Amino acid sequence: MSPFVGDFVLPVDKPEGPTSHDVVRAARKAVGSRRIGHTGTLDPFASGLLLLCVERATRLAEYLSARDKTYEAIARLGVVTDTLDTEGSVVEERNGWESIDRPEVEAVLERFRGEIDQVPPDYSAKKVGGVAAYRRARRGESVTLAPVRVRIESLEITHLDLPHVGLRVTCSSGTYVRSLAHDIGQALGVGAHLVTLRRTAIGDLSVERALAYGSLPNLDAVASAALSPLEALGHLPTLDVDDAAVERIMHGGSVAVAGKATSGTVLLAHAGSLIAIGERQDDVVHPRKVFAR
Repeated sequence: MSPFVGDFVLPVDKPEGPTSHDVVRAARKAVGSRRIGHTGTLDPFASGLLLLCVERATRLAEYLSARDKTYEAIARLGVVTDTLDTEGSVVEERNGWESIDRPEVEAVLERFRGEIDQVPPDYSAKKVGGVAAYRRARRGESVTLAPVRVRIESLEITHLDLPHVGLRVTCSSGTYVRSLAHDIGQALGVGAHLVTLRRTAIGDLSVERALAYGSLPNLDAVASAALSPLEALGHLPTLDVDDAAVERIMHGGSVAVAGKATSGTVLLAHAGSLIAIGERQDDVVHPRKVFAR
């Protein structure tokens, strides 16, 4: 039996080594629930913020996974690997990185800011003919992935210690920082691969308040780090509703709201709890996901 009542989001600081599913499995054991999922995979070599959705909070995943992500990364110039990171085999080595300076890197980074077309790594979970690309690549099959439109909100150098370049990236969901590092290396003419990757934020949720992976068995620590659904979705507008509205929502009814006519996703709350997630059209909110018991 879980010692927790209700549904919550648990931010965890994943270390290098475990898979994202390893973290989910440890959390299931710790809180006594099978109904736990995460909102965006981190590769085993990567570390940082992983949001776990527990019980009915799994229904919040789409609103969290769509948020921008912030990463701290280090790229190694002059060496290209087949996986675009340290877990793969070296396929090419180039000289010339010794003479690259900060202004040259800055000029290249400018090309990658804003909306860009990015080709996902061959070793990724992208499906090709219904099969994950990494499975095909591991079998030695040729993999051709179509470019995907992504947005690089910000991209800056944190340090330059050749052949290593430290980067801070804030990007849209679906962006591969491995591909970004590779493409920056190609633009510099020397190639590159990613040697470290740490996710420091998902939207305004920071890894600084996340639970350490090793603390998952500590239920007091888990309870302290847990976010209520309203806290986790704090970036969305919230409308407080009365008892009568709660009753209508529980029976599938819409809710009339006053104020400036807007449209989009809104949270419906009552007494500090999430009642429903709905879509507002002018002065009416139509519930799409109901959480009221």
